[in-house]
Amino acid sequence: MANTASARKRIRQTATRTARNQARTSRMRTFVKKVEQAIAGGDKDAAVAALRAAQPELQRAAGKGVTHKNTVARKISRLSARIKAIAAK
Repeated sequence: MANTASARKRIRQTATRTARNQARTSRMRTFVKKVEQAIAGGDKDAAVAALRAAQPELQRAAGKGVTHKNTVARKISRLSARIKAIAAK
């Protein structure tokens, strides 16, 4: 267990940051799920609206260091490609 005051503080900081990061990750996944549900339903307008709502949340997660920026770029790219494919059907 932590013996010094600074080590105890570090433990508190880590717990706070972990909780914050988990919340951001969860929020990000929820937004992505909403986009995927709209895509599965075949509703292009709803999917576009959901992606527009999800994009800033994904970018924020990358900016805060929760996920890598390339991961976010890849997710957005793949989701938008799937939305474009709805109209082609």
